[in-house]
Parts: sequence; C-alpha cells; structure tokens
Amino acid sequence: MQYIVLDMEWNQAWPGSAAARRLETPIHGEIIQIGAVRVSAEREVRDEFQILIRPKYIRKLNSKVSKLTGIKEAVLKEQGVEFPAAIEAFRRWIGGEFVFLTWGYDDIRILRENLLLYSMDSAWVEKWYNAQLIFNAQTDGGSMQKALLTALEIMGIEPTRPAHDALGDAYHTSLICARLDLEKGMREYSAAKEKQPKPQQSDLLPDCIGRQVFEGFADRADAIEAMTGEKNACPECGRQMTAQQWLSQPGSRYMTRATCKKHGGYLVRIRIQPQDDGTVRVGRLVYTGDSEAAKSYDRLIALREKPRRRRRRRNG
Repeated sequence: MQYIVLDMEWNQAWPGSAAARRLETPIHGEIIQIGAVRVSAEREVRDEFQILIRPKYIRKLNSKVSKLTGIKEAVLKEQGVEFPAAIEAFRRWIGGEFVFLTWGYDDIRILRENLLLYSMDSAWVEKWYNAQLIFNAQTDGGSMQKALLTALEIMGIEPTRPAHDALGDAYHTSLICARLDLEKGMREYSAAKEKQPKPQQSDLLPDCIGRQVFEGFADRADAIEAMTGEKNACPECGRQMTAQQWLSQPGSRYMTRATCKKHGGYLVRIRIQPQDDGTVRVGRLVYTGDSEAAKSYDRLIALREKPRRRRRRRNG
C-alpha cells in the first residue's frame, strides 16, 4: 500500500460573474495546480508530482488566488495543460494501489467536482483520509482543525518549501504523515471523525449545529469573501449556500442567513481574529434556521429596513 499525499490550488470565479453563471455544474473552484508526494508503506517520503492546469471555464485568474499562490495567469496559459491530460498524467504517476491523504476536506471535494464537470470517472478518488484527524488523534487528542504551519511547529519540522503552493504543501504534509502511524490512523479513523468539533453549550447559543475554524486569510475582506463563497457550506450536504447581508456585531463578529437549495435556511456566525503572522483566523458557527440567533438576525434586518418617520414641524 502506498500513500499519495495530495494538495491542490484552484481558481475561483467572482460571485455573479459571467464565468460563475455559465458553469453547467456548480463548482467551488477550477483546479489550476496539482501537487502530490508519494509515501511508501514504510512511511518513507519518495518521489513527487506537480502539474499546472490551464483553466477552461474560469479563465480569468482571481487576483487574490494569484497573490496567495504566486501563480500568474500568463504562466498558466503558457505552461498549463488541459485538465483531462493532467489527470491522465497524474494517474499514470500514481501507478498501483493507493490511498489519498489530504490536509483537510476541501481538496477531494474540489477534485470530485472538477471530474464531474468534465464527465470523468471519479471512483478512483473514493479512498482517502483527512490527515488532520489522524494527526490530532496521535498528538494532542484535540478535535479542532489545525493549520499546516501549526502542525509543522508541533512536530518540530522546519518548513523548507513555499506555503500555498500545491507541491510545497503536499511535501510538508508528507513529512508529517511520515511520522504518524498511518495504519493505526486508518483503523481508528471513524472514531477520530466522531471527535470533530461539536458545539459546547456553555459558550455557544442554543441550536448551534456546527463549528469550524479556518486560517490563512489575507485580511478581513478576504475572510468574509470566503465565508460568503466557497467556505459557506451546508452542514448537511456540503454544497455552497447563498448568503444574505452580513451584520456586524461586537468583537469582530458577523452573522448572516444562508440558504441551501436542498436543506433550507441556516444562521451563520463568524468571528475574525488577527494572527501573529499577519493573516486572519475565522471561527464559523452554524445554527438552525429557527434558532434564537436566526430570529435575532431577522429582527435586526427588520429594524434596519424600517423607514424612519419624519418629525412633523409645528407652526408658531
């Protein structure tokens, strides 16, 4: 058994843009870079794979994606290959029996969406594990998601590759995975999933049904854009929801109503916190659509939209 540590970068359409409207199959992003590292059954870091992909549907490179990854639109046009050719090359490189390891849930979801967009087989990506959960289970036993940089610091591993680069992140993840008992981690994976963040009623409002932490955003605007777009996932099916107006609250908190076409409405609250490295961190809470938090949002919206009465002048 070999382990393929996978990381990807993807382009994102601006909400409401022509690129977003012409997509027949909704996707959270179009893949522009695949990076992978092979880890042997003996947990030895082996060879690497990297490829750039020329986007077909979201051809205008999002400026924030370019800034974060360092990838330029001109480079994609010149060096990128078409997605089907990239996948064919990737599968040839993988070779025999394997298991995917990723740092988080997004990469596999994006890969499946892109395969569906091109009407390509996705059965080969079904066997995968979120290395974050194995890492947590075999280190501090915690349940909160940890940034890759945080995990490297815990392991005492010095980063040597650029961050937000598909191969760089895959390589750093592989160094972490090589120190974990992966076979044990896979056996105990179901139990690790059960330890995913659950709301603590002592510090959360009632009817909170989900909690997540996201890191690495450039600034507040970048964080809110992500929470409105690709990170605004339905707690039931994981599909992107549509969001209403964000209302500001004390303590760098914001809330909005969000709606899934299949599962209905929810209330989403976020808290944005600056980090020592200059990025911002977001804590995201999801509440039921009939919760007190949701009703509070509705009352505030009603107050904001209520027309103000003009004071009548008195004569004399």
